[in-house]
Amino acid sequence: MKVAAVIPAYNEAKNIGRVLATLRECPSLSQVIVVSDGSTDQTAAVARRMGAQVVELPKNKGKGAAVMAGVAATTAEVILLLDADLIGLTSQHVKDLLAPIFTQEAMMTIGCFTAGRLATDLAQQIVPELNGQRAIRRELLVALPDLAQSRYGFEVVMNRSAQINRYKVVWVDLPNLSQVLKEEKLGLARGFAARMQMYWQILRALVTVKMQ
Repeated sequence: MKVAAVIPAYNEAKNIGRVLATLRECPSLSQVIVVSDGSTDQTAAVARRMGAQVVELPKNKGKGAAVMAGVAATTAEVILLLDADLIGLTSQHVKDLLAPIFTQEAMMTIGCFTAGRLATDLAQQIVPELNGQRAIRRELLVALPDLAQSRYGFEVVMNRSAQINRYKVVWVDLPNLSQVLKEEKLGLARGFAARMQMYWQILRALVTVKMQ
């Protein structure tokens, strides 16, 4: 079964290298695709140096569009979705996310941060279904035409589709894994503004899917 890792990334040159270093040690992956979502830093160059296939979007289109651009660049039956700013990713995390797909126990797995950083662990306890670390059968993704417009509501739309279609979902603990906070990347004020924008996009997606 062919597996492609798809990593949407916006100005993640400082962080993406450690994620890609781990993925190079994962023999179960047939492709590693980084989608530079209108990045203005060296994200694409770093990804290429690390051996990843790179898709460059000319301007920032949001997470949903970036993921679907990555999916369009592969024929893999299974898509592994990972954030570009992860801290502590191991090959075991990758194996654990993929295992229920390989055994046909699930159509989608959703990761859950545990024993990592307090901020990310706490967020997981509040909204665990929004974790972006997932493995998904390709047909689940391509059946949803609205994903490219979902931006940070991407996970919400996927969750709703799985619920409506009764796809089996398995939750996977990802111990000692966390990610860089927006406030750490952008500074307190800009990071907070970016976080509020993300929450707004998620809220809008929640309202939209409930109306459908």
